[in-house]
Amino acid sequence: MSGAIEQGSGAVAGIDAAPVTAWLADRVELSPPLLFEIIAGGHSNLTYRVSDATGCRWVLRRPPLAHLLAGAHDMVREHRILAALEPTPVPTPPVVGLCTDADVNGADFYVTEFVDGTVLRSLADADLLTPEARGALSRQLVEVQAAIHDTDLEATGLDTLGRPNDYVARQLHVWRRQFNAMTSRDLPIIESVHDLLVASIPPQTEATLVHGDYRLDNCLSRVDGGLAAVLDWEISTLGDPLADFGFSLGYWVEPGDGFNPLGHDATAAEGFWTREELANAYGELTGRDVSAVRWFFAFASWRLACILEGVHARYVGGAIPEIPPEVHEFPRSIVALAERAEAVLADL
Repeated sequence: MSGAIEQGSGAVAGIDAAPVTAWLADRVELSPPLLFEIIAGGHSNLTYRVSDATGCRWVLRRPPLAHLLAGAHDMVREHRILAALEPTPVPTPPVVGLCTDADVNGADFYVTEFVDGTVLRSLADADLLTPEARGALSRQLVEVQAAIHDTDLEATGLDTLGRPNDYVARQLHVWRRQFNAMTSRDLPIIESVHDLLVASIPPQTEATLVHGDYRLDNCLSRVDGGLAAVLDWEISTLGDPLADFGFSLGYWVEPGDGFNPLGHDATAAEGFWTREELANAYGELTGRDVSAVRWFFAFASWRLACILEGVHARYVGGAIPEIPPEVHEFPRSIVALAERAEAVLADL
């Protein structure tokens, strides 16, 4: 944790304490001064814990400080999704409000209530749960993702969130463009794997709400194996639920993988399910055909390589103040992800 200040006592990157305090005071009861702390772990939008003098807490989200990509980091959109999901079975942090007045903090931001829970990233984090609780959490993760994909789009007003058709083809186009916009390296494997994927896209049979970045460390977990909240909805849209499930598998680390794209290995702890077990459970729970899951795993690996190239560029460019240790490994991870995608496709 870093960047803590009291209102008026200094500066924390991305926060203008006095006007933000005044804005929040119009919406909730609080006791200034406020303490703002950057919550470690995010690689895109900036997330802050906000505490008042009595210990009441909230969470504030805003875009990075620089190197914003067109169409990304949309606070209005993310706020819309969270507000729409509040009455559904999908666990999300309750929304406090959205600010689109740049005079308050220089950029759009929104605030939610603080939800108690633990972000699990490392094997040490996983030690907080028993092996039995890790198994329960594995099932809960599948059940909640199934609930996301079962969201009633018309009832929530999310039926206009995005274009529902040709999701994978559009994702391939978008992330190739984003990669080329941010990279300063020549990586032919990104192009060659892109071409292999374009030539073999499985047919899309339905469109649902998709999270786009659903993984263990984008959730708040409980030590009993429950899931308290799903976070980081910034790239959520309408699309192919099987692709969304594949993205989740792309982040999931198993014992003996020998490769850890984000430096997070909590899911390698005893008791967490394998990717195959997750896929089988998702298929049984939803009735969807998961026979193409290996293809979607390859697609997820390539897409993650493109995402990490942009994340690395934003850190190096100073858009996110504090650089976590794993970011220094991203250039190598990006190549390894593309190679993994290429190997999986060759084996289909």
